[in-house]
Amino acid sequence: MTIDLAAYAKEKGVKYFMISFTDLFGGQRAKLVPAEAIADMQEDGAGFAGFATYLDLTPAHPDMLAVPDPSSVIQLPWKPEVAWVAGDCVMEGEDVAQAPRNVLRRLIAEAADEGMHVKTGIEAEFFLLTPEGDEISDPFDTADKPCYDQQAVMRRYDVVREICDYMLELGWGPYQNDHEDANGQFEMNWEFDDALRTADKHSFFKFMTKSVAEKHGYRATFMPKPVEGLTGNGCHAHISVWDAPGSQSKVNIFAGEGEGQTGEVGLSERGKHFLGGIMKHASALAAITNPTVNSYKRINAPRTMSGATWAPNTVTWTGNNRTHMVRVPGPGRFELRLPDGAVNPYLLQAVIIAAGLSGIRSEADPGKRHDIDMYAEGHKVRGAPRLPLNMLDALRAYDRDKGLKEAMGEEFSAAYLKLKQDEWNAFVSHFSTWEKQNTLDI
Repeated sequence: MTIDLAAYAKEKGVKYFMISFTDLFGGQRAKLVPAEAIADMQEDGAGFAGFATYLDLTPAHPDMLAVPDPSSVIQLPWKPEVAWVAGDCVMEGEDVAQAPRNVLRRLIAEAADEGMHVKTGIEAEFFLLTPEGDEISDPFDTADKPCYDQQAVMRRYDVVREICDYMLELGWGPYQNDHEDANGQFEMNWEFDDALRTADKHSFFKFMTKSVAEKHGYRATFMPKPVEGLTGNGCHAHISVWDAPGSQSKVNIFAGEGEGQTGEVGLSERGKHFLGGIMKHASALAAITNPTVNSYKRINAPRTMSGATWAPNTVTWTGNNRTHMVRVPGPGRFELRLPDGAVNPYLLQAVIIAAGLSGIRSEADPGKRHDIDMYAEGHKVRGAPRLPLNMLDALRAYDRDKGLKEAMGEEFSAAYLKLKQDEWNAFVSHFSTWEKQNTLDI
């Protein structure tokens, strides 16, 4: 049953709604709408000039309307008079095909038509920095191996506790929080869910984490590699496919007695082919899962202070081994370790489904399983592609991958490639301190 947002406001004491959408670069855009006006907005949507955000639109385009999806509404636990609701972008009565949430919704429907319902859980890592963003917020967090450091996590207990309390209040099922492998870095986990719900929660989690950090005088960042020499922010995705959505699901389609090396680690034949699609499209996938110039300082990083980057650089898969791009930690699911903290929550889920459906339709084989330590023995692997070295290489790989471009949508793909190429051009036009230091006296 559809939630009536006006009635919701009266019942919950909500005075304002944030009607929010996420643009191609992962920017969260919103209008603050008084509860007295939400009935009309629920029907017609809130108006935006799409050109003013990172969408491939012009000032001449008509209004873009973000129509709230009432099933996504979340009352802000730290400011209960406000509720956040995800919007679906519409223009002149039609879905805006390049809008990330619409891309995901379309792919979810495609998968459902084939009897598959993707469920995911994500591991969102972030740093707590000083407000200026130039230093780790905790001056005592200096250990070479700070992962799971109980003193360090307790020094930021107030922030971590508040965020976790809110997730408990929202019914997300958070189950563990820890200090991660880099100084100043944290990870918080909650239960897996249907892909769209996970994307909405992921989007809201980033907003909530930044808001709570600001309240405590810190700055939370999901930037892939915010501190040179330290482990970067990953956003690992745990993926399974089921026979029905939500609580109706009974059968994990990925679980079963498959054959060969995938069957040995608990993946069914369809699970094998879904994984095969991820492996087949991996280099192009990086353009979405690792969307910034900075992203490639994480997946192509030299040895970090802790001794490991915890990020892949080669297209390989394995069993329960964290040194590869894909890990199968147990029957019926696998973990994609490629994405980073800058990934667009909706495009992450969309590209996983697009690549997986491609693999199932073509009965793609994921290739040989490698169970070695890739950090120590990766040089022994022959024939496995290296991941892109930079954003330009990733964009070119995506542009060459006709199948993945088509699956994600031609309008989306054209818009994404155009705006990301503009971003790359802006980067290479920038004059850096490094250039002067290394070239001034030549």
